[in-house]
Amino acid sequence: MNKRYKAILYDMDGTLVPMDMKEFTDGYFRLLAKRLTPYNIPTDLLIDSIWKGTAAMVQNDGSRKNVEAFWEVFYKLTGVTDKSIEAECDDFYGREFKDAKAFTKDNDLATEAVALSRQKADLVALSTNPLFPMVGQVTRMSWVGLKPEDFDLVTSYESDSYCKPNPKYYETVCDRLGVTPSECLMIGNDEEEDMYAACTLCGMDGFLVTDTMIKSKEHPWKGPKGSFEDLIEMLKEL
Repeated sequence: MNKRYKAILYDMDGTLVPMDMKEFTDGYFRLLAKRLTPYNIPTDLLIDSIWKGTAAMVQNDGSRKNVEAFWEVFYKLTGVTDKSIEAECDDFYGREFKDAKAFTKDNDLATEAVALSRQKADLVALSTNPLFPMVGQVTRMSWVGLKPEDFDLVTSYESDSYCKPNPKYYETVCDRLGVTPSECLMIGNDEEEDMYAACTLCGMDGFLVTDTMIKSKEHPWKGPKGSFEDLIEMLKEL
């Protein structure tokens, strides 16, 4: 991996922000359920509706934004008619959501990796699955000392119409950056959503971060990989 990339793309969950996805999701849902208590949605129904709304985003065919796909399913399943809940959730992601950091792990090297990437490539994108509103993406990146200005593009459910592992998600990221997949390096921890979708299907180069790797039985990654410390060394050598 000794070529000059036009763009370096980063996954967030499990890559820049180390986490066990189940531990994080369980803790985050508890915080959100508490905030949405005034809407009288039974907790089990709330969580089920969030998961099914998420599935609708993952299955989005590009005909609408992910935010529209999510809320259509959520309203249908919960029976909620008060659309103030959308603003309530945005406020949650800018406030109480910060407490979900407790369900993640620290990564003191995240800022160094992104700073190195800015030296080594023309563009750096936070190519995190666009399942959260932008305010939530900003909160999550802050857990490892990063901010929106560190990136040329951050994907969110307001801006995107596809999700991982759909390769069209990566294609639209490239279009927005003005680059081709072959000019990109994707850094992630998920063999299926990051390496297979971005690299095998789209044609990007990839580096798999193995500290909290999510394996794929069908599409194991055989390319460059290693710890986050190894990633730092790889970036230095680009």
